[in-house]
Amino acid sequence: MYRRVSSGPFIAITTAGIVIVMALFTWVMYGMAQRVVTMADVMIELNESFKTMVTTQVNMANDIHGMGVNIKGMSDNIDAMNANISTMGTDIGAMDGSMTAMTTSVTQMNESITVMTNDVRNMAFNMGKMTNDIGRATYAFSQPMSYMWGNGFPF
Repeated sequence: MYRRVSSGPFIAITTAGIVIVMALFTWVMYGMAQRVVTMADVMIELNESFKTMVTTQVNMANDIHGMGVNIKGMSDNIDAMNANISTMGTDIGAMDGSMTAMTTSVTQMNESITVMTNDVRNMAFNMGKMTNDIGRATYAFSQPMSYMWGNGFPF
């Protein structure tokens, strides 16, 4: 039996079989690597888009904050105007009530814009965190071997 197993044709057929199986495995792994490269490219583009979105939202938050500061100044000026108008006669007394209501509305609007500014800032902060997470995921997809071998149990 040993002669039959160690004979030339059996070894050649066995070696050819091993080479064919290894070639198929290499071809499958190459195809999988191409998919990972494509996915990594898409993730990198997505990361850049998120960076742009975060920058735009930070700028929006700053603009809205500036609007809030200006509206607060407007509210203070309306309060001063209200005090001056209340000294004018009876006809202006009706106008005074209207200005008081307008002052209240502007103050409420100022508070709403302050809340909105904080919400946009929080949204920009969360977008920054999401951009960081996508960057880490992109690294994991673009460097799979270092990601796998860097852990004790890669699976």
